[in-house]
Amino acid sequence: MGAYLRPAALNDALKALADHRPAILAGGTDHFPARASQPRDEDILDITALPGLRAITEAPDYWRIPCLATWTDLIEADLPPLFDGLRAAAGQIGGVQVQNAGTLCGNLCNASPAADGIPNLLALDAVVELASFSGTRLLPVHGFVLGNRSTACRPDEMVLALRIPRPALPSRGVFGKLGARRYLVISIVMVAATAQFHPDGRIAAARVAIGACGAVACRLPGLEAALSGKRPDPALVDPAHLDPITPIDDVRATAAYRREAAMEMLRRAVSALGAQ
Repeated sequence: MGAYLRPAALNDALKALADHRPAILAGGTDHFPARASQPRDEDILDITALPGLRAITEAPDYWRIPCLATWTDLIEADLPPLFDGLRAAAGQIGGVQVQNAGTLCGNLCNASPAADGIPNLLALDAVVELASFSGTRLLPVHGFVLGNRSTACRPDEMVLALRIPRPALPSRGVFGKLGARRYLVISIVMVAATAQFHPDGRIAAARVAIGACGAVACRLPGLEAALSGKRPDPALVDPAHLDPITPIDDVRATAAYRREAAMEMLRRAVSALGAQ
């Protein structure tokens, strides 16, 4: 059985990472189920006693979601409509017990292709704060997730927080998830989108991301370009916009079904962006 560490100071946690490379534990809602099926001895670094890493805060240029902020914290936070998609995803993650314990940063670090948080973070243009004993660095989410269960986080680093840039214009976010049932289900297809709006209702800039249709969630630049300067209209969604995705056949759905479902979900997301 490995060592269990629960430091009360960030420097102590970073020193432990530098010296021992333990597995980081926050909510544990991904970690414990994985270890139940593949038990192994490992050192654990429990970060839940670290101070100042739970409250969601606002800076002049961005919102900061620290590594201990739970899904419930996101649901209950006073955040603008830009976060409506992320808030909707938070309300569909597992059950209430998982929402109370699980963290958005943990969901990101787990890097599952079906992680509900990641398409929203892409749509929000999120930036990852990484900390180690030797310093800190910032990395865009699209450069952080490298593949299925693979990230750019070094063994001596931990994700300290996520930064969500403040848009220049009024913005809204939406999220849609398809599964075999409404709750307690792994996604078959997910769509997240945000848009900034001109005063006349035209889209100034859009960010659209899709998940569970490849090893890594990805943005759809063709659709984003098609939406720019237009009012939200589902008819703008074209099959060619799905070129970046690489869906597979698995026990939840076929690749063909995922592609067809993705088209419908994208149309619904664009329509939802136009709802006041």
